[in-house]
Amino acid sequence: MLQSQSNQTAREALADKAVDAKMRKDLSWKRIAEASGLSVAFTTAAVLGQHPLPEESAKAVAELLGLDESDALLLQTIPVRGSMPNRIPTDPTMYRFYEMLQVYGTTLKALVHEEFGDGIISAINFRLDVKKVEDPEGGHRAVITLDGKYLPTKPF
Repeated sequence: MLQSQSNQTAREALADKAVDAKMRKDLSWKRIAEASGLSVAFTTAAVLGQHPLPEESAKAVAELLGLDESDALLLQTIPVRGSMPNRIPTDPTMYRFYEMLQVYGTTLKALVHEEFGDGIISAINFRLDVKKVEDPEGGHRAVITLDGKYLPTKPF
């Protein structure tokens, strides 16, 4: 039976423990995802406390990281989601995403509504991908794809 968390404390502690194990074992998120059989983005989010993992995935991740049976069970619980405790993030990488939404949030809203109508883009029926590509002007660029199902507002 699926269990649900009532606060973020247990999953936050497990995330810290898992990241420590990842570091000590010199593992990549890609390698952990391979063990889980799920995407890198979903697995990373799950280990960081934002999604439950299916039983087999949780067991495989726990084994790879050297976590115990109770940790594997905790990886399967439905978390209290939300990874930014402050309203405005202070971490520079997370802040840049916040900044992007501050600058382009109204643009994204206008374009989505013009194309689809009144509704939302699901963060539940959702895929995320991050790719590193060469920049023709030198260096690298980050290509981030947010792929969510459109859910129209339904009058009732």
